[in-house]
Amino acid sequence: MSYYKIENLEQYFKHYNKSVREPRKFWGKIAEENFTWYQQWDKVVDFNMAEAEVKWFTEAKVNITKNCIDRHLNKRGDKTAIIFEPNDPSEKALHISYNELHQQVCKMANVLREQGIKKGDRVCIYLPMIPELAITTLACARIGAIHSVVFAGFSSSAVATRINDSDCKLVITSDGGYRGNKTIDLKGIIDEALTHCPGVEKVLVVKRTNTTVNMKMGRDQWLQPLLHEASDNNIAEIMDAEDPLFILYTSGSTGKPKGMVHTTAGYMVYTAYTFKNVFNHEENDIFWCTADIGWITGHSYTLYGPLLNGGTTVIFEGVPSYPDFSRFWEIIEKHKVTQFYTAPTAIRALAKESLDYVQKYPLKSLKVIGSVGEPINEEAWHWYNDHVGDKRCPVVDTWWQTETGGIMISPIAFVTPTKPTYATLPLPGIQPVLMDEKRNEIEGNQVVGSLCIKFPWPGIARTIWGDHQRYKDTYFSTFPGKYFTGDGALRDEVGYYRITGRVDDVVIVSGHNLGTAPIEDAINEHPAVAESAIVGFEHDIKGNALYGFVTLKETGETRNKENLIKEINQHIADHIGPIAKLDKIQFVSGLPKTRSGKIMRRILRKIAEGDYSNFGDTSTLLNPEVIDEIKEGKL
Repeated sequence: MSYYKIENLEQYFKHYNKSVREPRKFWGKIAEENFTWYQQWDKVVDFNMAEAEVKWFTEAKVNITKNCIDRHLNKRGDKTAIIFEPNDPSEKALHISYNELHQQVCKMANVLREQGIKKGDRVCIYLPMIPELAITTLACARIGAIHSVVFAGFSSSAVATRINDSDCKLVITSDGGYRGNKTIDLKGIIDEALTHCPGVEKVLVVKRTNTTVNMKMGRDQWLQPLLHEASDNNIAEIMDAEDPLFILYTSGSTGKPKGMVHTTAGYMVYTAYTFKNVFNHEENDIFWCTADIGWITGHSYTLYGPLLNGGTTVIFEGVPSYPDFSRFWEIIEKHKVTQFYTAPTAIRALAKESLDYVQKYPLKSLKVIGSVGEPINEEAWHWYNDHVGDKRCPVVDTWWQTETGGIMISPIAFVTPTKPTYATLPLPGIQPVLMDEKRNEIEGNQVVGSLCIKFPWPGIARTIWGDHQRYKDTYFSTFPGKYFTGDGALRDEVGYYRITGRVDDVVIVSGHNLGTAPIEDAINEHPAVAESAIVGFEHDIKGNALYGFVTLKETGETRNKENLIKEINQHIADHIGPIAKLDKIQFVSGLPKTRSGKIMRRILRKIAEGDYSNFGDTSTLLNPEVIDEIKEGKL
């Protein structure tokens, strides 16, 4: 019996039970039957959770790009691997076949080698969502260089921090990037960053916007002429299962970003397996994950997951609002996308606009729609289900993290019955537990606690680059012997999980533990509200009280604010109970967000407490200017 594809609910439980009872046998069989190896492993898994040490497929030899590209060439050489949809809808889309991808990745791998890059060297990639981003990432993996993709929206100081932390020797960037009606000077940002990066020896520059840029003699070279000269014959490096594949930085609550290290074999097996099952991927599907490759979602489900399964993946350069709010739906229709995977932030933004934008496209090709990045609120879930999925496409509301490498708790399309706002059941191999304040496991259902995972899975990050102690302290010390996700969760009467938000986003008001996510959901259902964020602040009587930062839809801007405050609190009282009502509601024009759309609640917490001393690293913010506005309007 193959464990790779789950066809129905009965099979899910069978596979899940097998994965818990005999994890080594379960993952060993998946790895053996579905991937190409140079050498088999001697042990499927070896771990010591107390020391935060995990190894999968020890002593095995493999190269992920052989599995993403080479092994498909016989059967799928002419199949489209990547569809590139440019920012400007009048620019022609590109279809890159597996044969062409192989040729381009081999050429790029040879260029990297000629530039002196060898196995174990770190390469920083700072590119827009263009084919070269996928090609250079895969080329690094092919020669065993460790890629560190930095989202091409980060500021020069954020880029410099990441380059220096992982000691990158080479940077790949472009003259510029298009984002909606803006052109971004990426080369200028890199030039500024590199004034603080003595370790960088070379910069390779892709031509995209054809803008004039400064090229530093001896350091900077245009990439295209080098590719033109390079051979398209390249033998993939033989990698150890536990050799690092990439470093990806995630915001630390203390401000200093954490360089999460993912290794080769475990990450490969886990992303391939989760992609295949969660999205019910079949041979002729066209899969579109809107996430930039600069984020873990883009690594796992724009790039590696689809290619490992011989799929066709869409890479989109633009934004959902350009040239208008129908862009996503127009692309789905144009390329006949079968699975669509995006963030609740995007769904909420599009739901605010006229329904005409989505209704002019039939979207009949769609069979699965997914959500990622944060728990999706009920209103957004229903809008997405009704208007995009036409109530016939399962909504896979996926929960996972940069640190987990792949999806952990999620419905499996056409297998798991969905429930709005619930991530539902753990995927095979994932053993979640809920913990109480006394570090005890909470048994049974209809319970709430801190979400931990008690057994390692192949996609788990192995360490924080250069700081294993920080890795151990952050993820394995709060609940010894378990991986602590930092999230709170609720387990309902049938064992479905709902993520209630970061544990540090739980506020104890008058002795009640209040997760901020459900309160925000209730507020966001008010017809005048666009978005909200709740934090706690000290209160003489209650211990803590709740402070709400609320942005309004245009329809709400002209409303009487006093009445709105009463209505919002009544909404909360109706949905959650009077205990969850807000003591303060401040209307703001925007919330401080990272470029991936996460609200920086630690900044809002400090403002609510009146502490303006140190906001930590704000270089990753999309809109730093709102901080001053919020401070000035503080109640």
